[in-house]
Amino acid sequence: MKGYRKILIAVNGSKNVLTEGLKLACDEKCWVTVVKVIPQYEGDLNLTSIKNIEDVLDSGGEKAVAELKDMAESEGALIKTRLEEGSVDKKIVEVAEEERCDIIIMGARRKRNWLRKIFGDNVVEKVVNAAPCPVLVV
Repeated sequence: MKGYRKILIAVNGSKNVLTEGLKLACDEKCWVTVVKVIPQYEGDLNLTSIKNIEDVLDSGGEKAVAELKDMAESEGALIKTRLEEGSVDKKIVEVAEEERCDIIIMGARRKRNWLRKIFGDNVVEKVVNAAPCPVLVV
């Protein structure tokens, strides 16, 4: 990997994606943006026993971003984090365009049952097809 200045790391819950992406970024000495996409909340807002409604609405996204920052700090890397809400594949491509990234690094699930392979939506495939730059799948 030579010549990359800006890397976008799309995390899906796996810590391996961030670790591998930061290794590559440190080797290249480039800027890193980490994006976590949460689904848009479409539930019932009549929640009476919830103490902090914001935690429910962001699906734990703020906590996940804090964990990502801690992991990056332990690796000795500085990152820019973005928490986005909406369709995962569309938001990853949108952030890559906005940040003018040279490469997107994302993870793929290893185990998928045959039903999800046939009828499921494959986020990695959608990002690869729509991305404005190369995509590295970890």
